[in-house]
Amino acid sequence: MAPSKITKVSEFFLLGFSEEPALQPLIFGLFLSMYLVTLFGNLLIILIVISDPHLHTPMYFFLSNLSFIDVCFTSTTIPKMLQNIWKESQTITYEGCIIQMHFFILFAGLDDFLLTVMAYDRFVAICHPLYYTVIINPQLCVILVLVSWVISVLDSLIKTFMVSRLSFCRDVLIPHYFCEPKQLVQLARSDNRLNEMVMYFAAGLLGGGPFAGIFYSYCKIASSICGISSVQGKYKAFSTCVSHLSVVSLFYGTCLGVYLSSAATHSSHSSTIASVMYTVVTPMLNPFIYSLRNKDIKRALQAFFRKAALKRPTVVGKRREHNLNFQSLRVRNYKSLIRIFDQTVER
Repeated sequence: MAPSKITKVSEFFLLGFSEEPALQPLIFGLFLSMYLVTLFGNLLIILIVISDPHLHTPMYFFLSNLSFIDVCFTSTTIPKMLQNIWKESQTITYEGCIIQMHFFILFAGLDDFLLTVMAYDRFVAICHPLYYTVIINPQLCVILVLVSWVISVLDSLIKTFMVSRLSFCRDVLIPHYFCEPKQLVQLARSDNRLNEMVMYFAAGLLGGGPFAGIFYSYCKIASSICGISSVQGKYKAFSTCVSHLSVVSLFYGTCLGVYLSSAATHSSHSSTIASVMYTVVTPMLNPFIYSLRNKDIKRALQAFFRKAALKRPTVVGKRREHNLNFQSLRVRNYKSLIRIFDQTVER
């Protein structure tokens, strides 16, 4: 399709994964399943951390925030894609695309910063255990999360403002299932060199900075673990950070894989498929990684479901008791009516 005249664009076309009608039900079912699993797993982590007093610690405070952000991150892209498949449409409004891009950048940045904060938490816990409660206090936890929000909001606002100033053709085909910032900048018909410079600079600063912090923290953690004399002590120290290390490896590994593969192949379709790893698969797997590799979460899950199972028979019993009381009341009222009727007849 030849590009139309440059004007104020009202909507974009999201090409998604495939235009084959036979594949749409399969794609819809697959992504709906992954989205529901992501919602259930992350919301369950949040509920368990809130309900269990033993998990009211800095580590699980950060974990519950990460779960909340993962829910928001996935909800930024997947519902719109499912809606388009269901309605057999590929359109997204210009305003909707800008808003989606804004929240995508926001929650991706928050994911990055929170993983860094969690790495710092593990660094203090293992390298300075005696001062852990003094350094990682509730006030610092809130400040770290707030700073992450402020930086991510400013970053997303700046990038969104710069993209909103670009000019597009009337019919813009985005070879992706959401409004990916890099794709939007490349499809602009106006001068986008400043936008590309800002994006690469921000990626290096806000992506490379947190990664350097995580790398430094784990270098110090590895050094401290090597200094522990007992094998049991080394295992215990390593087990406290293995879940976080797995999530970091999954997040950064998939992000780097997507951008390196797209740069090498220059194929938008392969980049679209690869981006599913960090936008959908990683948020979906995070709760399983933390629940399967963490004894505290396992214990809290068992206690939560045990408590829920104990409450159910009580509710059923109360309902039965209420029904029996209601039936006995009906019988008594019926007998009273019969007596009144008999007395009336005798008179």
